[in-house]
Amino acid sequence: MQFHPDASKIKRWREERHWSQDHLADLAGIGTRTVQRIEKGEAATYESVMALAAAFNVDVVALTVDPNEQAKAEKITEASKGLAGLRLSFWIHLASYVFVMIVFLAIDLSQPGDGFTMLVPAAWCTVGISGHGLAVAIFTLVHKFNQGELAP
Repeated sequence: MQFHPDASKIKRWREERHWSQDHLADLAGIGTRTVQRIEKGEAATYESVMALAAAFNVDVVALTVDPNEQAKAEKITEASKGLAGLRLSFWIHLASYVFVMIVFLAIDLSQPGDGFTMLVPAAWCTVGISGHGLAVAIFTLVHKFNQGELAP
């Protein structure tokens, strides 16, 4: 049976102890190539994981990765990247909105008369930025809820 040990944790623990891969392999009684494969994230046998756990003096569970938890963490990471992109697009949209409002104000001030000729376009631009802001707010709340930061 194949297990998926936490490659980053094993490598981090090895480096914290200032052990080489050869030294860890000797302590665990496994091959150096096996340690290299495990640190690359490849599957390992139960015996290899047990040997590494003994070398680190920890329980086997401390070295394994739950595939469901790993998939959930990857989804959260992808969602965080999407949220960061959405927030960046909002700030770009907001900067454009401010620039357009300045242009509309300049047009209105340059026109003779008392009317605001750019009032309707300004209102529609405001609707657009408001919708974008609402989307960012909703997506942020959903993201926080999925991460468990908000109670159901």
